[in-house]
Amino acid sequence: MPMTTPIANNGAGIRSKGRMTKRSMFGRQIWVHRYLYLMLLPALLFYGVFHYYPMYGALIAFKDFSITKGILGSPWAGFKHFEYLFSLDKFWDVLWNTIVISLYRLVFGFPLPIIVALLMNEIRLVAFKRTVQTIIYLPHFISWVILGGLLINLLSTDSGVVNKLIQAFGGSPVGFLSDEQHFRGTLVWSMIWKEFGWNTIIYMAALTGVNPQLYEAAAIDGANRWRRVVHITLPCIQSTIVILLILRIGHLMEAGFEQIFILYHPAVYAVSDIIDTYVYRIGLTEGRFSLAAAVGLFKSVINFLLLVAANKLARMTGEQGVY
Repeated sequence: MPMTTPIANNGAGIRSKGRMTKRSMFGRQIWVHRYLYLMLLPALLFYGVFHYYPMYGALIAFKDFSITKGILGSPWAGFKHFEYLFSLDKFWDVLWNTIVISLYRLVFGFPLPIIVALLMNEIRLVAFKRTVQTIIYLPHFISWVILGGLLINLLSTDSGVVNKLIQAFGGSPVGFLSDEQHFRGTLVWSMIWKEFGWNTIIYMAALTGVNPQLYEAAAIDGANRWRRVVHITLPCIQSTIVILLILRIGHLMEAGFEQIFILYHPAVYAVSDIIDTYVYRIGLTEGRFSLAAAVGLFKSVINFLLLVAANKLARMTGEQGVY
């Protein structure tokens, strides 16, 4: 018995010392990398203030919200707004439009930056490559307010430059922005034109990490440029492609509010009205905040499930995924 107490005390002291050692090591690591953490602080504050703190407002979807009573003072409504939402034919229409436009952007827009990056990687004239890079990613920095005005001036049926050229060659004016048949295509291709250059830069950065000796060894073995692209370049940037694809799938319910809000009008609501524009109209215009919050929460849940499923599928195929 006299021997057991000191041993127990000694063990407790060792555990306490171990915990203190881990804490001191953690604190030392924070201090050593303090400047990196300071650089990270603005991003953490941004996401905390604009992404995590607003989650508190999701309670509105489960309440009969009143501006005078506030979020906490408003009475609970349960799933009443979701039941009403799913009973609306209009909701399923805007959900379908959102999915179709997003899938068009994914199918036609996602491969294009990869193709352009591969083509740019084969260019050996540095000045020409830099000039092309600047030209193709410049639209990314122009807001949709400006680009919307440019598209209206270029594509309008009456005075648009494109329709003037079509008429000059004997054709009939095309309602790119006024005809339901052409409006979705105009939305998708204008979005691709605006963003594909920026995504190309991401893939170009990934291509700089490919070991040049792999190309030299393949050339010695007799591989042409096509085989080098297929068997060296694409496998080396495969992880980057998968991560960007997962993130894109996780935003499948985001069809581009700013662009559509600027370009659409009642004549094309049937093919262009998406969840975000619908939320804007019923939330801010009609003042039905609880219903709008229910729509937004439904969209966020679907995006989250798609992100988890895409990441799970990527990990099953041997990729790391985003988490």
